[in-house]
Amino acid sequence: MRAIIALALAAACGPALAALNIFACTPEWGALAQELGGDKASVFVATTALQDPHRIEARPSLIARARRADLVVCTGAELEVGWLPLVLAQSANPKIQPGQPGYFEAAAFARLIERPARVDRSMGDVHAAGNPHLHLDPPNIARIAKALAARMSVLDAQNATFYIGRELDFQKRWGEATVRWEREAAPLKDLPLVVHHKNLSYLIAWLGMREIGTLEPTPGLPPSTAHLTALLAALQRTPAKAVVRTAYQDPRAAEWLAQQAALPSVMLPYTVGGSARATDLFGLFDDTIARLLAVPR
Repeated sequence: MRAIIALALAAACGPALAALNIFACTPEWGALAQELGGDKASVFVATTALQDPHRIEARPSLIARARRADLVVCTGAELEVGWLPLVLAQSANPKIQPGQPGYFEAAAFARLIERPARVDRSMGDVHAAGNPHLHLDPPNIARIAKALAARMSVLDAQNATFYIGRELDFQKRWGEATVRWEREAAPLKDLPLVVHHKNLSYLIAWLGMREIGTLEPTPGLPPSTAHLTALLAALQRTPAKAVVRTAYQDPRAAEWLAQQAALPSVMLPYTVGGSARATDLFGLFDDTIARLLAVPR
């Protein structure tokens, strides 16, 4: 009897089971959900920083995870259009279908840029709602955090005060960090860059840098010899200070152009897990700005 009572007391005093089972499409939203959910949330992240978020396979393991989820947190703006709809449909989980409280799109609460006037196949990987790589703008993260905490509070009303408290604490730390980042990054204003893909547009706009070329001839198409040669010639007229790519992109085109143009080739983490220092959202921006500040000017 004493052993049974001891086991019962140990169970009662042990860590509580997470109230929310969260399926995050990408590492940045997994990190944000964990910031807000703490030990009340169990967060699964469907992708890594070394994967192109556009091109993910709807594997059975992802479907199984979605089947058990209370909340799906994804970017939206068509970023996951190639795989998420299949995962949701195959999960047969009514709680996380579009339009339900368990389905959360970050893009619905962000300010999107680069919204095209028209979209057709000749334009490549262009999204009608705007550029979906929205997490590299700290003000967007702040807006999304507020909306996500509110959604978590609806789904788990018993812990609503906990989630809102976590969000308020996050906003305080995030606001202070944003002011610091903007101060540290002031020398980056007008820094001209060649990028691999249009996935750094929010970062470039936030810090006042300039994109003067892309390695992709059309968004989503791999760099070609003809395009890289033309870009190299263009750099003679409009010089850049660096060729920048992200952790998940093939480095060969960036390194070739950088070598030919005598420029540094810079890898940015892009999302949480993209470098050793980018272990959370704060580390992501700390490391990104540090790497850009290391570019000779």
